[in-house]
Amino acid sequence: MQRCRVFANPQTRVQPKTVTTSHRFRVGIYGGTFNPIHNAHLLVADQVGNSLSLDRVDFMPDATPPHMDKKTAIAADLRLAMIRLAIHDNPMFGIEESELYRGGVSYTYDTMKQLVEQHPTTDYYFIIGGDMVDYLPKWHRIDDLVRLPRFHFVGVRRPGAKNESAYPVIWVDVPPTSFSSTDIRRRIAQGLSIRYMVPDAVAAFIKEHHLYHE
Repeated sequence: MQRCRVFANPQTRVQPKTVTTSHRFRVGIYGGTFNPIHNAHLLVADQVGNSLSLDRVDFMPDATPPHMDKKTAIAADLRLAMIRLAIHDNPMFGIEESELYRGGVSYTYDTMKQLVEQHPTTDYYFIIGGDMVDYLPKWHRIDDLVRLPRFHFVGVRRPGAKNESAYPVIWVDVPPTSFSSTDIRRRIAQGLSIRYMVPDAVAAFIKEHHLYHE
């Protein structure tokens, strides 16, 4: 049997194909006053980030929260410094400072409209507790907010909350914790220990700067 041999023309080159991949960046936004940030905040962010396979979870401290007594929040630069200390060892965590730069009252609609316009290839997942989901009907421009492109609410189920909503919400289960920033501030004012409630670096920062003692 005679075999046929095929010789490639040395002048002919095979051009490599260009393969274009489209990866949408998935970012969680965890907004709050973080006065101070504590271990329950870190737990929620880590659990949601891993449950939803997010690329990053950004903590977003507000400048002036719309539903909070302004007297109870310390200066934004101190809260921001504590967030940096708290998240330094988790590569999935970041900080979104847009509300601090803008100043004034922090409305979620204004912030997220700005972010989705600035980052057209990013999908945003806005993290709130189940108790806050109950108040969504009262949020500033809530109907416009849920219609923003590439915007999603993520609700963390909480005991005692309805944990359901007429608005589109992605629900995530997180191990429950029973303390808050208010509890931590009260304990500091009373001279009680906050060990294991906040990261050690945050506790040292609070002590160094004599925060929350009044």
